[in-house]
Amino acid sequence: MIEAVITIRNAREGDAQGIADVHDAAWRDAYRGIIPGRELEKMIARRGPLWWHSAIVRGSRLLVLDFDETIGGYASYGRNRVPSLRYGGEVFELYIAPEFQGLGFGKRLFELARKDLAGHGYSSFLVWALADNERAVQFYTRLGGQNVRQAEERFGSETRARLAFAFE
Repeated sequence: MIEAVITIRNAREGDAQGIADVHDAAWRDAYRGIIPGRELEKMIARRGPLWWHSAIVRGSRLLVLDFDETIGGYASYGRNRVPSLRYGGEVFELYIAPEFQGLGFGKRLFELARKDLAGHGYSSFLVWALADNERAVQFYTRLGGQNVRQAEERFGSETRARLAFAFE
């Protein structure tokens, strides 16, 4: 019998390349056709293994989905970056590699990030998603998120609407 171990754990320095790989694949999958191609590729290029290694070393709150020593997803989170909104925490990013999507791993990552935020005093938090990213909008709505704000984000010469989902 072959046995595979799936865990969600805090990121370690050796995870930087795997997180970068998930980031690249998940962003292309999620944003192709939403974010202009050249801008998308520039954004992806800025988040290579060195960037992720630095985030891990700095102590950023970063969980990874570890599928038998292959990184299949990640969530980063911390204090809310928009102080004018009354929510203490924020899930900055939650991405699952395309081959691991639809299996419930995103929800598990989300719930563990939520639990850790609450453990650090952030019982309420936000998640931002591009309005045109229907999978993300549906995902956060199914998890109970309430749309509390809309803003614009610029990508080169174009803008896209983004939505803030609140969780309490």
